[in-house]
Amino acid sequence: MGVFKQLESFADGQSVPLSTVLDGLPWNADGLLPAIAQQFDTGEVLMLAWVNAEALAETLARGRVCYWSRSRQRLWRKGESSGQVQLLKELRFDCDGDTLLLKVDQTGPACHTGRRDCFYNLVRGDRVMVDKPVLIDPAELYRK
Repeated sequence: MGVFKQLESFADGQSVPLSTVLDGLPWNADGLLPAIAQQFDTGEVLMLAWVNAEALAETLARGRVCYWSRSRQRLWRKGESSGQVQLLKELRFDCDGDTLLLKVDQTGPACHTGRRDCFYNLVRGDRVMVDKPVLIDPAELYRK
């Protein structure tokens, strides 16, 4: 029986070692899992990114969120070029372990566009409307 199947039958407060869960993660063919970043105190969904085993281990060890950049094919420490870091407050696995929820404390904008979050394209009927302002011009954000 897999660890996530085992956890389904656990009562509130029962636990297994983190290492057991990490060993049982169902990484995709590229060795990645999606990770949703959510502001820990407001519940605001900030972004979706990807982690590999190394990024996840670094995030857990350092408390600063690290992702895997699929475009750059390397570790991406959130805020390394913009200064807009994510500090990990809580990590959760979904029911079958194929998605992570990172509850973070986000410094400034989470989105590369300079917006607070990446979900600013709102569907309204047959239109898509931008509903969040740019907080910091990306040219300024990435000059750091």
